[in-house]
Amino acid sequence: MSIVLLFSLIISFTLTFITIPFWIRKASKAGLVWEDMNKSKKLKNVAGSGGIVVVMAFAIGILYYIATRTFFFREPTISLEIFALLSVVLLFTMIGIVDDLFGWKNKGLSRRTRLLLAFVASIPLVVINAGGSVIHLPLIGAINLGLLYPLVLIPLGVVGAATTYNFLAGYNGLETGQGILIIGFLSLVAYITGTLWLGLVGLTMVAALVGFLFYNKFPAKIFPGDSLTWAIGALIAGMAILGNFERIAIFVFIPYIIEVGLKLRGKLEKQSFGKPNKDNSLELPYSKIYGLEHLAIYVLKRIKSSKKVYEKDVVYLIHGFQIFIIILACLIFL
Repeated sequence: MSIVLLFSLIISFTLTFITIPFWIRKASKAGLVWEDMNKSKKLKNVAGSGGIVVVMAFAIGILYYIATRTFFFREPTISLEIFALLSVVLLFTMIGIVDDLFGWKNKGLSRRTRLLLAFVASIPLVVINAGGSVIHLPLIGAINLGLLYPLVLIPLGVVGAATTYNFLAGYNGLETGQGILIIGFLSLVAYITGTLWLGLVGLTMVAALVGFLFYNKFPAKIFPGDSLTWAIGALIAGMAILGNFERIAIFVFIPYIIEVGLKLRGKLEKQSFGKPNKDNSLELPYSKIYGLEHLAIYVLKRIKSSKKVYEKDVVYLIHGFQIFIIILACLIFL
């Protein structure tokens, strides 16, 4: 059974890997290209909104999984939760597509519109009363939140994760790699805690992200766009809610919590990009730190003997920090 179900991962990876080159060509012809802000002028203009392909491949992999359990193993009972989670991911992808088409240089959708649409996109998890309303707080113990959990905490959690995941972004492979690390770890948590179907759903997205990373890693041939970052954030929140491991998810989200704090320092107006030199090494764009990306440049300039910091260095350092947080989560929670 497990071998048959694992084909959803193969489908998701394969569809992403073979479709992205076609998307790159079509997006380039259609003018759906963005500047690679961390490189010199001669390396600009990269195909955008690759997240559409990733999410569609993920959705097809999940539909295969549902079909297999329904027709071959006669286990349709989990389909409602899966469809609710898939609906949330697809709705956030649609919002991200609109934001991509408007363009980040034009500030895309307004903040108010983003939040409103994000709350609407979280409704599928609300209407099925996903997760458990009992939470455990240190020193206090178990508290039953009742309707407060589905009506308030679920929308806040989904909206918070989806809208802040793209704060830590703008570097080749960064968003994709972070998604692989976080969702991969949460899939392990789901497996350990007995929610096997949720772990497989997470791994299906990981497989699609791995296929995408081949083209999104430095030097990127395609960017994910908000169509992917919003979907990843929503999936992370959805997995935490359905698997009842919200505390673990919040803990591994620490880099993004820090990022939000640094972005608020700049009133959400400072960009995360570095300032590229002619050799594509990066300098701090501001006199202060307004993101983990800037902090990574600052730290690397002080520990590297050459004092030259490149885009890959920043991405690897942030990934390393995320892995450190994941290891801490294992020691504390697992």
